[in-house]
Amino acid sequence: MPAQPSPTDKSWQSRIAEATDALAASFVESISYDRRLYKHDVAGSIAHATMLAKVGLITDAERDAIIDGLKSIERDIEADNFTFDQTLEDIHMVVEAELIKRIGEPGRKLHTGRSRNDQVALDLHLWLGTAVKGLSDQVDILSRAFVELAERSRSVVMPSYTHLQRAQPIVAGAEALAWCVLFDADRNRLENFSFYEESSPLGSGAIAGTSLPIDAVESAKLLGFYGPPRSSIEHTATRDAACDFVYCCAMIAQHLSRLAEQWIIYMSTEFNFLHIADRYTTSSSMMPQKRNPDMLELIRGRCGNVYGDLFALMTILKGLPIGYNRDLQEDKRIVFRAYDTVSSCLTMAAAIVSSAHYKKESIEPTLERGFLDATSLAEYLVTKGIPFRTAHHIVGTLVLRCEKSGTVALAKLSVQDFQEAAGEHGPKIASDVYDALGAANVVKRYQSAGAAGGKPFEAQLAAWKQRLGM
Repeated sequence: MPAQPSPTDKSWQSRIAEATDALAASFVESISYDRRLYKHDVAGSIAHATMLAKVGLITDAERDAIIDGLKSIERDIEADNFTFDQTLEDIHMVVEAELIKRIGEPGRKLHTGRSRNDQVALDLHLWLGTAVKGLSDQVDILSRAFVELAERSRSVVMPSYTHLQRAQPIVAGAEALAWCVLFDADRNRLENFSFYEESSPLGSGAIAGTSLPIDAVESAKLLGFYGPPRSSIEHTATRDAACDFVYCCAMIAQHLSRLAEQWIIYMSTEFNFLHIADRYTTSSSMMPQKRNPDMLELIRGRCGNVYGDLFALMTILKGLPIGYNRDLQEDKRIVFRAYDTVSSCLTMAAAIVSSAHYKKESIEPTLERGFLDATSLAEYLVTKGIPFRTAHHIVGTLVLRCEKSGTVALAKLSVQDFQEAAGEHGPKIASDVYDALGAANVVKRYQSAGAAGGKPFEAQLAAWKQRLGM
């Protein structure tokens, strides 16, 4: 038996009598996907080596050799001049083995007082911080696209919908800003996870810590955490932050899917409210007239994949005892997949929104269908001292009367018609009733905060532009 392991030996090889065969090696490896943790693995190892030198477990010269070696590995990976050896299983062992090859004996000391269990927990935590920032930035890009769409659409009046039935008229730009609010909630949800302010996993070891005089406070400080592990057992076993992150991804995916659904409807021939650039559509292999919103449909479809990722991660965790188990290796496959899906969908959505415009010429000819001004008429009657429930009843009878007579709009009725329907309240109604009728008039009358037209819409638009630095 050799006095020390070869750099290519697995860290646990001396305990196992038989070499791992190719089938088992392929089955347990994670380097094919956890290689993306290389930056975080190097950063954690540099902090660990710095701490080891501070407490005297390695010399300053060994620390410097380790740090220089790690940085050279990172440079080679970034230059695509590095081979990831699958037989070494994961990014931690690949980096360590390469370090030993490059600097020799000092590289064997890097793992002092550390386990792959606390190492991977640290790497994943650091990666989550980077991923949160990345998604937050992408949400901002999408929000800017919506604000620009709102600016382009401030003169377009369109129906809003509840139960997919025409409701009240709105400025089209107000609907664009409504998506901003949804995605801003996603951004806030992401940023509420202060990954760098939590306690560091490093120092937890395999499960019980170490008898060596390491300084977990120092390594935590070097990595930007507020303190050392509160529990070595918990830190090597938990993946709560990963669950929270994938939940954030699922919520973003949900909002993207709802946007896709809304716009797929708007792009249909039956609605014809919205146009997006041809480059974000496809045609049919059989029907040459088709212009299909395939990119939006894929955004809608991929939401289900992210939901599945959240359920998969929660299911893996539900039966694990509180200690490290190899099941946790699968967390990264899931977390990375959720991130990649949402990131690509955000990029595509921002591009689509930037290309979009509401089709005023198609919306306006049908704008008076569905009595969109009915609520405005009821509110006009309220201003005349008529109780709202009574006003609601009066307008309901007028709408029914119009439908029976074939009158397509309340504005087609005479003042006398309004007065007769109002009964004893009739004398209160005058020709100014027409100021409250017609979709274009209605959107100018909105006053309540956050309303979908008038001064409230302009205030929202200004606030979003300021918020996003536009």
